Amino acid sequence: MKVKVFDESHEKDLEAAINDFIEDVKVIDIKYQVAVSIFGEEQVYCFSALIMYE
Repeated sequence: MKVKVFDESHEKDLEAAINDFIEDVKVIDIKYQVAVSIFGEEQVYCFSALIMYE
């Protein structure tokens, strides 16, 4: 088993990166997480996923 971590600032970018990656691998599991922080007056989002695959 191997793992791959993805981290994007927009959910559509994360979706595209994951879909491109999983085309050629056997996926065991995907863990998804969203983090939000505030920097001044701006909200900063972090969309991440850990993919376990063979």
